[in-house]
Amino acid sequence: MKIAWITDTAAFLTSSFIEKNNVHVLPLSVVFEEGALRETIDMTEQQFYSKLREADKHPKTAQPCFGEHVALYEQLKNEGYDCAIAIHTSSKQSGTYTSAFMAAEQAGFKTYPIDAKIGSYPMQRMLELGMELAKQGQAVENIVQAIEEMVTRSELAFIPASLENLHKSGRVSGTAMFLSNLLNMKLVIAYDDEGVCHVVHKVRAIKRAKKAVIEKLQVAMKQSAVEEVAIIHCNNSEGVASWKAELQESFPEIRFIPTSLSAAVGVHAGEGTMGLAWVRA
Repeated sequence: MKIAWITDTAAFLTSSFIEKNNVHVLPLSVVFEEGALRETIDMTEQQFYSKLREADKHPKTAQPCFGEHVALYEQLKNEGYDCAIAIHTSSKQSGTYTSAFMAAEQAGFKTYPIDAKIGSYPMQRMLELGMELAKQGQAVENIVQAIEEMVTRSELAFIPASLENLHKSGRVSGTAMFLSNLLNMKLVIAYDDEGVCHVVHKVRAIKRAKKAVIEKLQVAMKQSAVEEVAIIHCNNSEGVASWKAELQESFPEIRFIPTSLSAAVGVHAGEGTMGLAWVRA
């Protein structure tokens, strides 16, 4: 079968990966006062952070336009694809996954939407697995089942740079932000099994927050092997480089790769955010 591969910019794939594997990417949007800008299309990563710093009013995020969703399915149908496998960011964080069903029905195009229940690096790993199984001639239903099983082995934990953006986004109260800043508190946020983000640790100082994230990785490694870990970040290459050196020394058997996070994450977590993401074997 001729399968189309679809995702959204929460995966934040590199342009080379997209081109090499012919992945169709629906853009999330950041809504500034002057209007909505589609990630990777209407603005680059650096342009986004520049606008975020200068914005008088904190922006909001929005799922891909439904019309673009339908148009993509109609395009794929006209191009002779038999079906599509669409891997979208957590349905608890975005309506993109739910929209996939409605868009596919409206376009009359067979689609298998998958709720990744996470964002970033694990979504690329899911795409890679699916493509490999497709090359092997596996049935579409078997491919979908394998990807959904990978969802249960995917984890992500991050440390917001500050609580200011979370407060502006309505995620924390002003009192909580004030007290946390006063006490130099850092939050560690992680996805649960249902794709919901929770605060899993409140600690003093970034060093302890990093330690908490690393301990979460170590717990995962006891369950099954972790060969590669993404050091995820919001425009914080310098911080990532320093952390990578520390991590590589502590875990020489693991390959650590710096990975930028979607602008949608930057809106809520703030510039400077860092974390780790991985998929257990």
